[in-house]
Amino acid sequence: MADTVPYRPKAGEIPTQPGVYRFKDAQGRVLYVGKAKNLRARLSNYFQPLRNLHERTRRMVTTASSVEWTVVGTDIESLQLEYTWIKEFNPPFNVKFRDDKTYPFMAITLGDEAPRVMVTRNRRIPGAKYFGPYPKIWAVRDTIDLMIKAFPIRTCSDSSYKQAMQSGRPCFPGQIGRCGGPCSGRVTIEEHRAIVDDFVSFMNGGDRRFVTQATKRMKDAAERQDYEAAAKYRDQLQALEAVLEKSAVVLREGVDADLFAVEHDELAASVQQFIVRGGRIRGERAWTVDKELDLDTGELVDSILQAAYEGQDPPRRILVPALPDDVDELESWLAERRGPGRKVTIQTPQRGEKASLMQTASMNAKNNLTLYKMRRSSDFVARSQALTDIQDALGMDEAPLRMECYDVSHLSGTNIVASMVVFEDGLPRKDQYRRFTIADSTDDTESLYQVLTRRLAYLKEDRDAPLEQPDPTAEGEQQSQRRRKFSYPPQLLIVDGGQPQVAAAKRALDESGVEGITLAGIAKRLEEVWLADSDYPVILPRSSEALFMIQRIRDEAHRFAITHQRTRRKRDITSVLSEIPGLGPSRVKELLKHFGSVTELKKADAAAIAEVKGIGPALASTIETTLAG
Repeated sequence: MADTVPYRPKAGEIPTQPGVYRFKDAQGRVLYVGKAKNLRARLSNYFQPLRNLHERTRRMVTTASSVEWTVVGTDIESLQLEYTWIKEFNPPFNVKFRDDKTYPFMAITLGDEAPRVMVTRNRRIPGAKYFGPYPKIWAVRDTIDLMIKAFPIRTCSDSSYKQAMQSGRPCFPGQIGRCGGPCSGRVTIEEHRAIVDDFVSFMNGGDRRFVTQATKRMKDAAERQDYEAAAKYRDQLQALEAVLEKSAVVLREGVDADLFAVEHDELAASVQQFIVRGGRIRGERAWTVDKELDLDTGELVDSILQAAYEGQDPPRRILVPALPDDVDELESWLAERRGPGRKVTIQTPQRGEKASLMQTASMNAKNNLTLYKMRRSSDFVARSQALTDIQDALGMDEAPLRMECYDVSHLSGTNIVASMVVFEDGLPRKDQYRRFTIADSTDDTESLYQVLTRRLAYLKEDRDAPLEQPDPTAEGEQQSQRRRKFSYPPQLLIVDGGQPQVAAAKRALDESGVEGITLAGIAKRLEEVWLADSDYPVILPRSSEALFMIQRIRDEAHRFAITHQRTRRKRDITSVLSEIPGLGPSRVKELLKHFGSVTELKKADAAAIAEVKGIGPALASTIETTLAG
């Protein structure tokens, strides 16, 4: 492999000023757009020896055939130019956003003569004020239904309003009391504008002064015995209270903020946004981000905020899980969107109510990412495409309708276990999962060799043995059925790891004499797929269904192994420590938490054991003596 790419510019040619750079392929297509405070320092990271680059970065720079840059005056200008170019060129290696344009908003058309409230997905209505987004259209409609009872503003279409004003007859919604615009004849254009301003003010912060005013007016009307007016103010008060009740109080009253939580893995990220106005959640949305390059949380936050506030004014405070490197420039860029003299602060909550809300949002983001993966897995077309792509990428004769994946788990070399998970037709077959216990091993590769030797022996025995007659007893029939399932040969055998693990698996496969099985390993850090007898990995596209399926079966094997290892560890610890007088469950828990395993506890002396909460010198000495014996 060459040390670097041939189009690498000389170091002296790259300026040290801030700017934006573009990687292009041979056809001139922009592959990646990035910004830098120092172009020379940033671009030098891409032109290291290729073997030192992250696999995804290496794929990007080797796909490209040239790099260009544009110097700008300030870091803020580089942020603006990067944003513009990403929108213009849609580079495949930049972060991809999905589902962001499907959310409905409540819009008030302040640019109209008589503003109306409406449900829309269009974010480009001139002069409109937006609230939301809302997770469902019915949620917007419910809010509007409640709000127009308290603030009766126009809801009819522009054509209906124009026709009503020309004819002098109210629009149909106005005739049934569903539209409070000037065409109804109940208010003037100026009075309607004042009601619209109150509508917007309440939605901006849930101002409780409207509740106080409605309560006072209701009581005053009742004292005057104007019961019709009192009933009107009562209905308005109930509508206001209903809107406030539908919005959960999460922060102090008067706090306006947007909170973003991010949950991500090697392939994708889930974003959960809570829109808090007046201390209450006024809207929320969740969307999925496809990761092409390896980005940390701070870099993801940078891209997320740029996309989230496209054509939308940010609030004064934005809460994120991690700060990007260019947080100061990002704050200035967002402040320009708010308007002259208005600031934006980006913060990471550390404690209190904001941290608690971030934890809730993070939980939602994690669930959304899990749901996203489940939906992809349940899509028959996607599964079929994934199996076909795996067949092509690995050079298999047929699609891997049965795949087995193996992973090893241990605790500091003790309690070594392994897992085998099975996917058929792209779906997990949990009834055919298996667990292995390894008595002694030098490392993970030796453990894999042992496990696969034991597993492949069943295939060899099944191939050599004559056809068995089923046992007539129920128990025997179940055992025979279990053995037959365990003897099904996979088309693809996957191990968790890179070249060393694949080599160990190949050694077991060669010694078994079983043929017709393709062997592969997936290395978690770079997500590359290694084949036996190959010096270079197979690089699957980051957004491909094939990589998604291989990653999912690897993660399932890891989960299954970890669960088994923890179960064994808990059982071993309980059996060893329960025999020591004076050790109850709570003290056992503290010892485990402090030392991590019985093996480490055995190495400790009485003084070290006595440092554990709840363990005195006498009990520590007893524990040391018992374990030593």
